[in-house]
Amino acid sequence: MSLTKPKLAAKSMNVRAPNRVSHTYKQRLNGSMAKVFSLLCPVREAEWIDGWNPVLVLTQSGYAEQDCVFITDAKVHDAIWFITRHDAARGFVEMIKVTPGVTACKLTIRVRPAKPGCEAEITYSHTSLGPEGDVYIAGFTAEYYVQFMREWESRLNHYLKHGSALRNSS
Repeated sequence: MSLTKPKLAAKSMNVRAPNRVSHTYKQRLNGSMAKVFSLLCPVREAEWIDGWNPVLVLTQSGYAEQDCVFITDAKVHDAIWFITRHDAARGFVEMIKVTPGVTACKLTIRVRPAKPGCEAEITYSHTSLGPEGDVYIAGFTAEYYVQFMREWESRLNHYLKHGSALRNSS
């Protein structure tokens, strides 16, 4: 059996290699897997992220669940998030985030028990959708990602210890 390339329609179809970047970071969190996983939610994140305020959350349960859709305010265009997998028993969530004209992103988070609390392995994979996305991806370096993840880890651990959000300094 031989594979052949499909014939393209008469219209000009733009097919090319993606401009993509992916980074993974493992956070150490001072809470149980169940407690941490429940906080990875567009509604509950307002408890531990100062200023977190989604524009819209579409959910049957009121919290994160499979097929939950939410919209967040972004610099250029609002970002649309879609939770494609949500398995609390396994500590796994996968989301697709599309910022029109900028990037399409797959976010996966896997939370596992690890003494004394748990760990969360977080992967962001961004694909550019055009020139603005190319600029974003160029800035989404390994160094930037580590800083972003450490801040997230610090905020979540502060909430787990004190029960309140770490306030922004500005």
